[in-house]
Amino acid sequence: MPKRDAVWTIRQYESVRSLLPMGDMPSQSTRAENLGAIADQFDVFLLDAFGVLNVGETAINGAVKRVELLKNIGKKVLVLTNGARLPAESALNKFLELGFHFELSDIISSRDALVAALPTLPDDGFWGVMSSENSQIETLGVPCRRLEDDKLTYNRASGFILLSASEWNESRQLLLRECLLKAPRPILVANPDIIAPRGSHFSLEPGHYAYELGRDLKLELQLFGKPFANIYDLAFKRLPNINFSRVAMVGDSLHTDILGGAAYGVKTVLVTENGLFSGFDCRRFIMETKIVPDFIIPTI
Repeated sequence: MPKRDAVWTIRQYESVRSLLPMGDMPSQSTRAENLGAIADQFDVFLLDAFGVLNVGETAINGAVKRVELLKNIGKKVLVLTNGARLPAESALNKFLELGFHFELSDIISSRDALVAALPTLPDDGFWGVMSSENSQIETLGVPCRRLEDDKLTYNRASGFILLSASEWNESRQLLLRECLLKAPRPILVANPDIIAPRGSHFSLEPGHYAYELGRDLKLELQLFGKPFANIYDLAFKRLPNINFSRVAMVGDSLHTDILGGAAYGVKTVLVTENGLFSGFDCRRFIMETKIVPDFIIPTI
């Protein structure tokens, strides 16, 4: 596989651009030092996690303090994350361990968007779930079994949920591909990210494997999380009567955070120093993709 960096990642997202939403964007971005410099323009900040608050299991320097400063001046701060490996309570504990002072109601994940949709889907048999051992799939509220190396589990599943790729591998991907080739079934993607920054490397996320299956087998994917509206719908249920122009989506990815925010009608802030574009000039990719954030900052 080619080196996973910003160039490779942008190429992957552009290859599935037809599946992503569209939105109105500014003709050019405004540079700012940090969120404090533009805080007076917003009442609500929707913060991505990876590349904005943390990289892997480490909080980004200054992120905890910035969140507290924003709260202290009356700003509403929510985390909008495509991290679907853990249920909300466990995800909250992770942020608390990193030093952030969030409440459970402050964390909105793509997993939440999936769980909200599951009762509306056919309940026939069980779902096969791409997950880690600690993903607590029993909290999904539907019959499900973890996908490991047993071919029968793949063949007998009535559909598939893609939560976490942390323990996924090519042999399991092949099992999933082969069973879908024989009998296509629903694929619910609870994390449409292609990669996630882990400090020294980028990890492959469920979106990578899902888009590959969709493309190669010509399957329709049901996608939950940024850049899709379902996760923003959950966020705005917690923000009644809010002026969209006073809401900022803050993230490190053009195709998930910036495109998703623009498509939903809120302002967007691209963070460049610690996430996808660390070590790269983001202007190159903005010009290439024509995904233009309202603001660009190095860190929050």
